[in-house]
Amino acid sequence: MITGVRKEDLVAQITARGHEIISGLPATLGGKDEGPTPHEIFEASLSACTILTVQMYAKRKGIKLESANVDVKIVKEGPESVLTREISFVGDLSEEERARLAEIAEKCPIHKLMESQIKIETVIK
Repeated sequence: MITGVRKEDLVAQITARGHEIISGLPATLGGKDEGPTPHEIFEASLSACTILTVQMYAKRKGIKLESANVDVKIVKEGPESVLTREISFVGDLSEEERARLAEIAEKCPIHKLMESQIKIETVIK
């Protein structure tokens, strides 16, 4: 479970398993730019999940993946939102290994969640 609390004006403190993330708004939106925006954290979740998923797979299969770099951007918001994800694999990899890592990136749990229909059930306490 993730817990979020108001830290100060236009700043949220998010806690997950004892780790803290500060989220805020840029000055252009009236904030103090103290942390990534919620949209940036959303994008970051796909980037991080992709990196970790391909790293775990490469490690299990003995693939010499030195690094995976993933850039994610929301390009369209709405009923049919669109994100772009650019992945770069670094290491002494064959074309077959690169292709397999690209397939594995599609299996990232956050990728699957983002592509599903999500229902949010809100409880007011």
